[in-house]
Amino acid sequence: MYLFYAPDIATTPVLPEEESNHCVQVLRRTAGDAICVTDGQGQLYHGVITNPHRKHCELRIERIETPEALHAGWVHVVLAPTKNIDRTEWAIEKCVEMGADEITLLLCDHSERKTVNMDRLQKIVISAAKQSLKARFPILHPLTKMTDLSLDGDTFIAHCIEGYKATDDKRALKDKIVRGHKTTVLIGPEGDFSPQEVGWALQHGWQPVSLGAARLRTETAAIVACHTAVLMNE
Repeated sequence: MYLFYAPDIATTPVLPEEESNHCVQVLRRTAGDAICVTDGQGQLYHGVITNPHRKHCELRIERIETPEALHAGWVHVVLAPTKNIDRTEWAIEKCVEMGADEITLLLCDHSERKTVNMDRLQKIVISAAKQSLKARFPILHPLTKMTDLSLDGDTFIAHCIEGYKATDDKRALKDKIVRGHKTTVLIGPEGDFSPQEVGWALQHGWQPVSLGAARLRTETAAIVACHTAVLMNE
């Protein structure tokens, strides 16, 4: 099955131009063919093509489905973008595929990248969500400083500072996750979080966690954290 995306499908049963072109010109769908469309908000629309136009492919909606969530709780990955943006794009793509519900880009003291192309990253989110057949697309937030984050639920910070005070209770992320809770995991930049950032996080009740014995790249750590949180919620 190929999943198409039309945010206004509930009120306007027409695919957007880019989706119409892919449907009609690339996939060669024609009148009478059944297709599945999502609004990205959790609904699947099963319909039949009535007018296979390459710019505005029209449909007749036959039924609407609301799939169950793929996992319990809510998984939020907060990630500091890497200097090489390709690595960040890859991490976002994989987190979406695995089931992240929310992704925030984090601006840190040691960040080497302080700007991102949000339009491009949003397209990556949409593409990955369609490819993995998700009816609900993750929420993507722009670059945000740690002190400007507004987080609820269980919040964890995966820092690598050795011997940092007040981290004697640092445990594996998998042992800290409570199934069904909202889980937020912060992943720092290539230079890691600063001691000041870690101190601020701990003062606000965020819990230090480990992602394993190996030292991971930023993008790998984000994927490990996302997979762990999703798996523990299945």
